[in-house]
Amino acid sequence: MINRIVLNETSYFGRESRAKVVDEVQARGFKKLLVVTDRALMDAGVTQMVLDYLDKAEITYFIYDGLKPNPNVKNVQDGLMMAQINNVDAIVAIGGGSSIDTAKAIGIIMTNPEFGDVVSLDGVANTKNKSLPIIALPTTAGTAAEVTINYVITDEIRTKKMVCVDVHDIPIVAIIDPDLMQGMPKSLAAATGMDALTHAMEGYITKAAWLIPDMFHINAMSLIYKNLEQAVNEKDPYAIEQVGYAQYIAGMGFSNVGLGIVHSMAHSLGAYFDTPHGEANALLLPHVLKFNGKSCPELFRNMGNAFGLDMANTTDEEAVDKVVEAVKELSKKLNIPQTLREIGVPEEMLPTLANQAINDACTPGNPRDVTVEDIIEIYKEAY
Repeated sequence: MINRIVLNETSYFGRESRAKVVDEVQARGFKKLLVVTDRALMDAGVTQMVLDYLDKAEITYFIYDGLKPNPNVKNVQDGLMMAQINNVDAIVAIGGGSSIDTAKAIGIIMTNPEFGDVVSLDGVANTKNKSLPIIALPTTAGTAAEVTINYVITDEIRTKKMVCVDVHDIPIVAIIDPDLMQGMPKSLAAATGMDALTHAMEGYITKAAWLIPDMFHINAMSLIYKNLEQAVNEKDPYAIEQVGYAQYIAGMGFSNVGLGIVHSMAHSLGAYFDTPHGEANALLLPHVLKFNGKSCPELFRNMGNAFGLDMANTTDEEAVDKVVEAVKELSKKLNIPQTLREIGVPEEMLPTLANQAINDACTPGNPRDVTVEDIIEIYKEAY
């Protein structure tokens, strides 16, 4: 069997590493940048923490901040128009998954204009050219969009979250600066941190799992489980830094092996109810873990050991239950909603959500084969 790893050309880590954006722009000869960010980060002064360096170096840039938390086709097309009008030669993405995903879609269409409708990028698109160069600076510790070959755009006409997979979209530079993550609201830090934990756990048990991504996933879930509560509830700088690195490590793994039905089911919730992606993942994760545990209990022992749990002398069922309960308790400590009813999902919508989830790009990677009826039952358990 042949396995593949795709990663960034260059990544920087550490506080104030955002200063490296200038070195990279100048070394690569970029003259005009499109900065993709969101209005909330602009208002909070987080984006400015990066722009200050560009301003000091007198680098020309144009700001596009008109995107939604779950970016849609129109957001991409609006940003694309700004990139084209200003003839930019690179993109700097500052933000969470919404900013970086939007930047990826813009960058791909800039060099592959035949995909200008955006919807044709759904799934594995047959693009021929690498994206316009992207430098990604995440401000949340969760999506790992800065190091993955995936991005998600909502098609509101079809009420679908398009999972786009393309080796040509990966940013050429990722800059993981914990200073940019320090000011996250608790709710966002909790949801994105649980998103990262979901990436690590789903990636570890996916059908395509193998040695090198396994190492990434085990390390990532250990760092997240041991540091996320302190990062969220105490705003501990060291813990925030560890979770920031862990979400990148998890991205190195799952980008190369895929995910499972936690993501499939979360994508349906996002498409129909605009549910924040990390919150949806966190709510669904224990229920899907319980379902999948019957197919790979030995991997649950490894995950429990990574958490620091005592997994000695446990039966298969006990090993699964112990990990599931640990995830539930962490979620509760972070004040994550625990039921679909709590977030306003109508029960009669569960079959509709399940029918979309079964066709999601992440579903084939689930370690246990699944039917629409299985997914409906998992939704009901989470209700």
